[in-house]
Amino acid sequence: MAKIISVHSYRGGTGKSNTVSNLAAILAQKGFRVAVVDTDIQSPGVHVLFGFGQDSVQASLNDYLWGKIEVNDAVYDISYLLTSGPGGGLFLLPSSIKTSDIARVLREGYDVNRLNDGYRRVINDFRLDYLIIDTHPGLNEETLLSITISDVLLLLLRPDQQDYQGTAVTVDVARKLQVEKLLITVNKAPEVFDFDELKAKVEAAYDAPVAGIIPHSDALMVLASSGLFVLQYPDHPVTRTLERIAEAVIA
Repeated sequence: MAKIISVHSYRGGTGKSNTVSNLAAILAQKGFRVAVVDTDIQSPGVHVLFGFGQDSVQASLNDYLWGKIEVNDAVYDISYLLTSGPGGGLFLLPSSIKTSDIARVLREGYDVNRLNDGYRRVINDFRLDYLIIDTHPGLNEETLLSITISDVLLLLLRPDQQDYQGTAVTVDVARKLQVEKLLITVNKAPEVFDFDELKAKVEAAYDAPVAGIIPHSDALMVLASSGLFVLQYPDHPVTRTLERIAEAVIA
């Protein structure tokens, strides 16, 4: 049975889309069929990591939510990006990056229940093992839906006091919604930190396991979202950490 993984952060700028896209690539290269859904409709961006420009997204999640198309018409097969391993399948359901569409979402909103129906349709029709949701930061109706239906909630935070406080709110909400599996990942951690000490601190603060601590990386910054880091730097410490996070997610 397919599992739904929501990757969420209370604040923006945590590296959520990078984490989502690279985890998806790792799982697909292990032989799983994986789809990424960009539900950060107000500020979409995960498509860039998969090589999509503004003109590449002809049909989007927005079109489905507004009843213009069937959801499968907005799903792109990007399995050609995979470089090694048995290879499963990799798919993307992007949000629109058109200014007019973003403005319409802000002005009119959309039917959140239709979003849930779309998830199920994509899972069934593309025979998925994993559906990974890149959520909108903070807490809103869409985020609460994603958390509620998730088998795994992966919370991303930076070692920053604002992130610590915001994540505490999200953890409390997730527990009230009875999320089956809650994992924490610390991103952009300076290498001067003692990672074992940081892990213990975070786990004690939230009473939840830390799946991994991703170190700050100049190589990741230089790549600047122009591709999938784990495919271009397969032996990098960041990649090894993401592989451990993937194992924790599917365990």
